[in-house]
Amino acid sequence: MTRAQRQQSDPARSTAGPEQPGGKGAAGSVQSVDRAVSVLEILARLGEAGVTEIADELDVHKSTAFRLLGVLENRGLVAQAKDRGKYYLGAGMLRLAGAVAVRLDISQEGVPVCRELADELGETVNIAVLDEDAAVNIMQARGTASVTAQNWLGRRTPLHATSSGKVLLAHMAPTLREGLLARPLHRFTDRTITGAAMLRGELEAVVGQGYGITVEELELGLAAVAAPVRSHDGAVIAAISVSGPVYRLNADRLPKLAERTVAAGAELSRRMGYGF
Repeated sequence: MTRAQRQQSDPARSTAGPEQPGGKGAAGSVQSVDRAVSVLEILARLGEAGVTEIADELDVHKSTAFRLLGVLENRGLVAQAKDRGKYYLGAGMLRLAGAVAVRLDISQEGVPVCRELADELGETVNIAVLDEDAAVNIMQARGTASVTAQNWLGRRTPLHATSSGKVLLAHMAPTLREGLLARPLHRFTDRTITGAAMLRGELEAVVGQGYGITVEELELGLAAVAAPVRSHDGAVIAAISVSGPVYRLNADRLPKLAERTVAAGAELSRRMGYGF
């Protein structure tokens, strides 16, 4: 392919292309993402490669390959060996892969813990992890009393109005937590905590007592209790929760449920390597 032909086939080089300044389009953006992913796949396959080699693999001009590598390098997804001019996958890939591995490990190790707890208590048990500004449920087990309960699996739920969310929020890095608390807190029911100061007090209690509780803060008639799950280094990576209707999870029963949930969180933490 000649340079002229390559420029015509490369929207980043074409004067009429959708990626020109002021004329960015959806097609060009998708193509850029596709090329960036292709760069990562090339480096995963080859181990390392130079700009020319990557440009040839992508069938684009060297300047386009260089721009793609620059963006990926800024994100830490690729790095450059300065002495050889070669690029290779960066530490940022390990961070992303580690996050996936944690979810997979928790899902696997959490199955027997969730099932045992659900069978013992008869209620719905979930494991949730932090997903930016929400908690997402990645594992669920239902007890005998929760046959008609909602399916929470895969749902993103608000941090300030759920027991799992409060646990994750309470153990979050302070700067990140304060950034989230600075945003408006949506009210779901009359019992939802929407004041940052009041929520801070609630989160301090979560840390102190080792669990979080919500009673009709997300939905009327729903109560839940959650405890932290820790990784091998002690960091809170998830929350395990028990939820059900308020007439079953009442003031008399919640303390016992909290005690059992904390024990389940400790067991799952042990399975994740904590305490060894």
